[in-house]
Amino acid sequence: MAERSQAVHDQYSARGMSALQALLENYHPRNFAIALWDGATWDPEPGQFCRFTWHINHAGALRALLRSDRQVALGEAYIFGDFDISGDILACFGVSEHLASENWSSAEKLRLGTLLMGLPSAARDVAGTSLRGRVHSRARDRQAIKFHYDVSNDFYRLWLDPAMVYSCAYFNSVDDSLQTAQQQKLDYICRKLRLRRGQRLLDIGCGWGGLILHAAKNYGVRAIGITLSEQQLTLAQQRISEAKLLSQCEVRLLDYRDAAQLGHFEKIVSVGMVEHVGRVQLPEYFEQAYELLEPGGVFINHGIGRSATVAAPEGRTFIRTYVFPDSELVSISTMLHSAERAGFEVRDVENLREHYFLTLCRWLRRLEANERRARDLVGDLKYRIWRLYLAGCAHYMQNGEMDLYQSLLVKAEDGRSGMPLTRQDWYR
Repeated sequence: MAERSQAVHDQYSARGMSALQALLENYHPRNFAIALWDGATWDPEPGQFCRFTWHINHAGALRALLRSDRQVALGEAYIFGDFDISGDILACFGVSEHLASENWSSAEKLRLGTLLMGLPSAARDVAGTSLRGRVHSRARDRQAIKFHYDVSNDFYRLWLDPAMVYSCAYFNSVDDSLQTAQQQKLDYICRKLRLRRGQRLLDIGCGWGGLILHAAKNYGVRAIGITLSEQQLTLAQQRISEAKLLSQCEVRLLDYRDAAQLGHFEKIVSVGMVEHVGRVQLPEYFEQAYELLEPGGVFINHGIGRSATVAAPEGRTFIRTYVFPDSELVSISTMLHSAERAGFEVRDVENLREHYFLTLCRWLRRLEANERRARDLVGDLKYRIWRLYLAGCAHYMQNGEMDLYQSLLVKAEDGRSGMPLTRQDWYR
């Protein structure tokens, strides 16, 4: 009986290795190793430095490659522990894209199917989120925000900078630390807004309050931040109190669609919020910001965009299932079209894609360096999800499929924008 069991085990290993060799025969240079569940290994191509090792923990894991949604299947195989990646996880995305997009001939499909269907099943229950209600209704948006941002303040503190700024940093040099680059980003936004003492500033989606604290302390504004995350609200209020800025700063649990109750503002900023708005809601989002601004007011909209040359994914995706439910990336042209239709004049657009790649890489390495503590705080599944998500975003920022835009929009009055002739003061 033991001999028969070992024979079956050996057959699975041989089938698995044959399938992998067929899947990767056109992938070059193969600068990674593969380690199977039984100890069998496949080294990188000769002369290649090994960037990472793909550990396949049991035979059934390879059946994920038979699914029509292969990219989601590969992500799920990793987060559930069917696969492991040791080394540079960022480097594995080229392989993932190759496996997800390969168009095999009928003969190749038959060959691969024969090899993979002979392996045992590795059925998994789908985790992720299940939101209720109409997409982008106030109630459902609260659920979506809670799913991502109310994971644990202590978890985010592990890998964000001390100010807990959860958005693209601004690097004067690739050698800048994360803390330095985030402080540079906060100040860069304040200079772009041309904040002046006594002005009212609204931060839509204020996170843990890093920007409003910086603006109040260094520019003397009266700042209000709004968020839908209860954990962010609690910590932001605590930080405002500790900074003794209660007379200048305030954070409320409030939907952007209900912000009219706050009055009017000279300046508005939204950093990393527009991704949650949704394409169909963009007109209302920009109209609301326009109505909240005083004539001559300025709005900076900072967010991730999808390249117009890259088709938006259809159906279930890894990000929307496990990371940002109901999120939607649109092109910068789509965003600016909605902004102009709302009445805004577009004065400046800047793509900070390379800055976000550097930011994501630093977040990823900090998370990996704090792996044990992160697992203690949120569990193995959440740690794996966030590791994969940060690495994936870095990959797509690096290859240009995603961008990071700062758009400066003005509520001009009778053609008077109030803008100086140059941007010189931004770069003092």
